[in-house]
Amino acid sequence: MKVQLSHPERQVEVKGPKRVKELLRELNLIPEAHLVIRGDDLATEDEMLKDDDTVEVRPVISGGQSASIASLRLLGWKQ
Repeated sequence: MKVQLSHPERQVEVKGPKRVKELLRELNLIPEAHLVIRGDDLATEDEMLKDDDTVEVRPVISGGQSASIASLRLLGWKQ
């Protein structure tokens, strides 16, 4: 699968299928500190990602509830 990462920005190929939490572990990323986005949807830790998926991994922006909601809105989330 194609994985787009930021901080630093780069794209890597990872063999699937695998669960989101396995992907983050393989990339040495902390699941609680990162969002995985497939298409327009956030993927949960237990979702299975396929070999032909394209996902984006973004760090969670901390700073309280309003900052977290603002981050989700940037991703297209609506209340």
